[in-house]
Amino acid sequence: MSIKDNLENINLKISSEVCLVAVSKTKPISDILEAYDCGQRVFGENKIQELVEKHKKLPKDIEWHMIGHIQRNKVKYMAPFISLIHSADSYRLIKEINKQGKINNRVINCLLQIKIASEESKFGFTEKEATDFLNSDEYVSFGNIKIVGLMGMATFTEDQKKIDQEFNKLKIFYEKVNRSDSQINILSMGMSDDYPIAIRNGSTMVRIGSSIFGKRNYIKK
Repeated sequence: MSIKDNLENINLKISSEVCLVAVSKTKPISDILEAYDCGQRVFGENKIQELVEKHKKLPKDIEWHMIGHIQRNKVKYMAPFISLIHSADSYRLIKEINKQGKINNRVINCLLQIKIASEESKFGFTEKEATDFLNSDEYVSFGNIKIVGLMGMATFTEDQKKIDQEFNKLKIFYEKVNRSDSQINILSMGMSDDYPIAIRNGSTMVRIGSSIFGKRNYIKK
């Protein structure tokens, strides 16, 4: 099936209230333009160098989302244009994003990444760490970063019950946070393999790559 057909099929499965982030990492400009020509405007990348190169070459009305783990020394390269950072997973990273936002005279929107998976490789805040940060004087003092939602990734498993439980746990925490601060109104969870479960659990933003563009083209080194 074509990228156009894939996008149409996915959009039929998700409501207009759910934002579709087309994950274009490793994909060529031509594939992104094909999706763009179908009306897709929100794209996600996980490598800053690749993100910057694509931003230079593609239409400027594209909304770029950074969805991967971020090295602090590379924030400066995307700070002038990034629309949303999904993976704000530590205080030190948030501090750097705020610093780069100030340098670029803009407020950078971010999602706090919450650790919900059982895998040790997953990054993110615990619920307590996130609550403490959002209630801290430090966060209030940051004038160039805005936390607009939460993001979480479920364990990589075929156990759908486990995935459902992890997404449900994040949904409950998100609702608690949203009651305290209504500006935190994005819940980003769900990828190609598990987005229907995520949407059932209240996700308002899904990150879908291979179901749109096909398998990723990783370059062997």
